[in-house]
Amino acid sequence: MKLVHYELFKVPPRWLFLRLETDDGFVGWGEPVVEGRADTVAACVTELWSYLEGRDPRRIEDIWQSIYRGGFYRGGPVLTSALSGIEQALWDIKGKLYGVPVYELLGGRCRDRMQVYNWIGGDRPDDVAEAVRKQLASGFKAVKMNATEELHYIDSHVKIDAVLARVAAVREVGGPGLGIGIDFHGRVHKAMAKVLARELEPYRPMFIEEPVLSENLEALRDIAALCSIPIATGERLFTRWDFKTLLQEGYVDIIQPDVSHAGGILECRKIAAMAEAYDVALAPHCPLGPIALAACLQLDACSPNAVIQEQSLGIHYNVGNDVLDYLADPGVFAYADGYVALPDKPGLGIEIAEEKVRELARIGHSWKNPVWRQADGSVAEW
Repeated sequence: MKLVHYELFKVPPRWLFLRLETDDGFVGWGEPVVEGRADTVAACVTELWSYLEGRDPRRIEDIWQSIYRGGFYRGGPVLTSALSGIEQALWDIKGKLYGVPVYELLGGRCRDRMQVYNWIGGDRPDDVAEAVRKQLASGFKAVKMNATEELHYIDSHVKIDAVLARVAAVREVGGPGLGIGIDFHGRVHKAMAKVLARELEPYRPMFIEEPVLSENLEALRDIAALCSIPIATGERLFTRWDFKTLLQEGYVDIIQPDVSHAGGILECRKIAAMAEAYDVALAPHCPLGPIALAACLQLDACSPNAVIQEQSLGIHYNVGNDVLDYLADPGVFAYADGYVALPDKPGLGIEIAEEKVRELARIGHSWKNPVWRQADGSVAEW
């Protein structure tokens, strides 16, 4: 069994799919992408094909090590995202070869279903109360929202009050049982993050996410000392070596590795095991497409400390095309009562609607995140 062919498909709204094929006809799919840098990651996958061509796809760890350690420079979003998508596709092939879901090759499942949350609001959230009503009507028991628009290093408490009003509206509609994740999105600098975290405590959020940028993780110490809200972060960290320092410092309660960014399924399983040893929960980041979600569910299935899964059904980015549109059987993601069923088919457990992928790849996309500016004209964090 040898890898003989690869194809890349840049499909709307902002995704990149990878198709790997073997000489005996097995096909595996992966989702290697950095949001807003799809062409860059596609070029990286193309450059890495020389590490794959003619290789036995079952030797996943050896291929991973060859790619990651075969270059003098390693890590970072582009290389590790390319590697992540390749690794997902290799697992998809291996699971199909042996006729089992990927999680059966990683120790087997330790749960029957996975809790999920859905997004409410957009980058500049408004009418979140009505959005919560819709999610409750759809059966979701947890939601996530962006906390705030841009905030300067030191900013007006009027903006803080606006955040509190939105969260209060969500809590009022959702009641005490609704899980509320509040994403700071790295938009908030340390001084204002301390204020916001403390002021949010009475609303009992499920977690606050990326209260500061990943390059400022030392600030989590101050934030953790000011409030009892669980702190989540990790979507912009890559491989177990980035997470090692985070876990050693002890200021995080939930890690959020992205299976399409942090090194793939097995690498994220290793990260999850590290977190379990530090009594830290796992909630994989996934605002991406169906392949990434399927890969996350394989990870969740066999990770005891997985608590909730992000997924992008109806997210504000998915204008015109959504998660289920590229699946031959959209029912494979069976959402009910705030949970999603674990895929039980071989490999990643999904069948890609290949004709649809090829059709929409001809349209492609050029998605880029906006560049925000403060009132004084300086660039703000998005």
